[in-house]
Amino acid sequence: MKNILITGGAGFIGSSLAEKLIQNPDNFCVLVDNLSTGNMQKLPSKIHSNWKFIKCDVNDYKDISEVMLSCHFNYVFHYAATVGVKRTQENPVKVMRDIHGIENILNLSKNTGVKRVFYSSSSEVYGEPIELPQNEQTTPLNSRIPYAVVKNLGESFLKSYNKEFGLEYTIFRFFNTYGPKQSKDFVMSKFISQAINNKDLTIYGDGKQTRTFCYIDDNIDACVNAFYNNFFVNDVVNIGSDVEITILNLAKLIIKLTNSKSQIVFLPPLEEGDMMRRYPDNSKMKYLLQRDLCNIEEGISKILQNTAFVN
Repeated sequence: MKNILITGGAGFIGSSLAEKLIQNPDNFCVLVDNLSTGNMQKLPSKIHSNWKFIKCDVNDYKDISEVMLSCHFNYVFHYAATVGVKRTQENPVKVMRDIHGIENILNLSKNTGVKRVFYSSSSEVYGEPIELPQNEQTTPLNSRIPYAVVKNLGESFLKSYNKEFGLEYTIFRFFNTYGPKQSKDFVMSKFISQAINNKDLTIYGDGKQTRTFCYIDDNIDACVNAFYNNFFVNDVVNIGSDVEITILNLAKLIIKLTNSKSQIVFLPPLEEGDMMRRYPDNSKMKYLLQRDLCNIEEGISKILQNTAFVN
């Protein structure tokens, strides 16, 4: 039996990861979340008994230490974080406090026999790209937003703990993952929600900034395959699609697929943090998947077929 801790377990990606891992009866997962942005409704179904949820703040050492010292985990997926461009810019101090969570997880992991820590980093670590596609070995650190700084620092912590204490890690840099359980304050889910309700689709700036969008199943399958097969140990993996689309064309596509009467409205650009391009080298992810990634139209269609999201 593998005992697995998932922080941020009531979040979009953390809960989806849990759903996949508990399909294996040899895994027992403990999901922790302080529910500041997580939601109990996203937790896995109770048809599986090999998991439990504990309300816990990883940034509070006493809180998370009680969980980790009592459960003796083999593996940790540290996915807890304050996320979302607008939210992180409006709450910069809260974002910086996530550094405490990284330190707490690593200190407790090295002292309790954890074999490996899997860390959810972000495409934000690349800042404004200096080369494309964005390769895992290139981290210019030219972004000034606190979220990018914290993710970069988290990666450095993992590498340092491995060097000094031998604690193994795998870093996943997520590029715009989307799916039915995503909260409606991220661009994909926000546009779909606005379009379904025939509301204006709001775009910051001129909409020419490009992104790639990764369907949740591709994200989870790649990360779980790395876990089960011990691939990319003490390494970094971009998790994202390599198909670019402008935000404006994304809005037009969603209006088309939803048969919406929505109009597109342009808002002033964000002061910072809205990079012009995101385009990963995802060759490692493709190696992990050994299949094609879900294309964006198929992914949007899957969300539209999900009644929980639509309602």
